[in-house]
Amino acid sequence: MSRLLVAVLWMLHFLPLSILARIGKALGIILFSVGRRRRHIVMVNLGLCFPDLDSRQRLLLAKAHFCVLGRSMLERSLLWWASPDRLSKLIHVVGEERIRTLLDAGRPVLLLAPHFVGLDAGGVGIAMRFDSVSIYAVQSNAVFDRLLLRGRRRFGDQLLLSRNESVRTSVRAMKAGRPLYYLPDMDFRSRDSIFVPFFGVQAATITGLSRLARLAGAAVVPCVTRILPGAEGYIVTVGEPWQDFPSEDVEADTRRMNAWIETAVRTMPEQYYWVHRRFKTRPPGEPRPY
Repeated sequence: MSRLLVAVLWMLHFLPLSILARIGKALGIILFSVGRRRRHIVMVNLGLCFPDLDSRQRLLLAKAHFCVLGRSMLERSLLWWASPDRLSKLIHVVGEERIRTLLDAGRPVLLLAPHFVGLDAGGVGIAMRFDSVSIYAVQSNAVFDRLLLRGRRRFGDQLLLSRNESVRTSVRAMKAGRPLYYLPDMDFRSRDSIFVPFFGVQAATITGLSRLARLAGAAVVPCVTRILPGAEGYIVTVGEPWQDFPSEDVEADTRRMNAWIETAVRTMPEQYYWVHRRFKTRPPGEPRPY
């Protein structure tokens, strides 16, 4: 079954993006209709994060999320098999000179990449321009695990590290001139997590951004990927390096990170990865929302 799905994805990558995007949106509508568990998670997340919206508005936002989620699933076929020339026309990186300037000055770079559904395209856009490093979670399906690894190693000299590898490996890579494409905004139930607000809700959040920046002497550079309408592709926006980061207060740094991610989410709320149980870990005595 896995190999059949891979064959279907491979065939889809030949389609124009305008057609592939429409198929992806249709897939999203189907997933919204039949994916009861994931739909429930999304609705709970939206209820917690957007209490000012009424039930109809949250339902419309959830449907829009599933549409763009469906797109991201099918458009991975482009990231895995499309030619470099085609991808360079689809993935537009704005602000890459900020990374180059820091690297040329000998400064390690830590790219803060929140979990927007287009983040894999953002990773490819960075990999096409820089020898970088990213953290990778081993997939339970061996076929898709190999495919994911192959896709992420297509361009340049990319270093993929598992979540279980030592922090020192990431630090050495950054000090050697590899930007780290870092995704710290999920609930990993880690001992390195603390509770800080996210949309006003206490969320278990790893403190890695502050710790890695300190250990590597790295500049933290925001990196946000947006899926554009129709056949327009993706835009990866590399922001200005953060000033006065890290501070002496790890909790304050982690609060700052979540506040910045929240601001970014509000610019395109349908594209954040709401199918993740972001609030599954609760402070003692709090009920589980899912």
